[in-house]
Amino acid sequence: MSSMVVTALHCRSPSAFRSNSDQRHIKSAYPTVKMQTRIHRLIEEQGIVLMPGCYDALSAAIVQKTGFSAGFISGYALSASLLGKPDFGLLTPPEMAATARTVCAAAPLIPIIADADTGGGNALNVQRTIKDLIAAGAAGCFLEDQAWPKKCGHMRGKQVIAAEEHATKIASARDAIGDSDFFLVARTDARATSAKNGLYDAISRANLYMEAGADACFVEAPRDDDELKEIGRKTKGYRICNMIEGGVSPLHTPEELKAMGFHLIVHPLTSLYASARALVDVLKTLKENGTTRDHLHKMATFEEFNQLVNLESWFELEARYSNFKKLH
Repeated sequence: MSSMVVTALHCRSPSAFRSNSDQRHIKSAYPTVKMQTRIHRLIEEQGIVLMPGCYDALSAAIVQKTGFSAGFISGYALSASLLGKPDFGLLTPPEMAATARTVCAAAPLIPIIADADTGGGNALNVQRTIKDLIAAGAAGCFLEDQAWPKKCGHMRGKQVIAAEEHATKIASARDAIGDSDFFLVARTDARATSAKNGLYDAISRANLYMEAGADACFVEAPRDDDELKEIGRKTKGYRICNMIEGGVSPLHTPEELKAMGFHLIVHPLTSLYASARALVDVLKTLKENGTTRDHLHKMATFEEFNQLVNLESWFELEARYSNFKKLH
């Protein structure tokens, strides 16, 4: 891509990479260059980027219309909306890629990052997952180190694979990305594995994954502000923070998190939870009253919804081709 800036990484051994923090070795080649992506440029322009979650084409279109500069396809939200099931390792990479295709088409003006969960298997499976997401139009993905079947990062009972194994998956993903406009986020869920050493292990893993070729790191589910600040101080490169209503991490504004050292703020479930609440309330009303005529203020109007889906532009397109037929 001619418009992209090639950024050289520090010189690495061609045969191995290791974490400066714990000197662990992995037999895999370091990537030698990274491309500057749309997400890199947003971070540089804005300092802090707020990304709401979406889970289908309509929610993505609304994210774009609301004025956000980026969006995120949450695996938790997609498992709920597509399968009606919890984030419990039930969603597959092809289902995420198929959704990414419709989501990115519905919001073509903003970059959309997808949740790749654990990548679908080993380092080879990861390459297919990455290439499928690139083909679907995604601008990046999160790739996490949980053992399969994974769970939501704020649920109990999580386990992680060996740090070296996930670092190899990150390096494999980097190779699959090549010069594509695709932002790779390495996520670790190690914080939840030990109350005593979990945070230290998570920070160590995040730095190892950055050396393996990630564009940013994501330590999932810190418990308080002290842990957030520790992550901001001790992890390398760009940092992601997850804001889940009702989760284990305290909720903060982008500016508050920027002061702690973060660059991308994801609200993955805000739209899902708001939609679920609205549906429960209005359907309860309909069931009890048999009509919604006294509760129309709780819904978008016919006209408002038609504007959301750009109905008039489709009438104009229909008219253009109807005129074409008449001329010929």
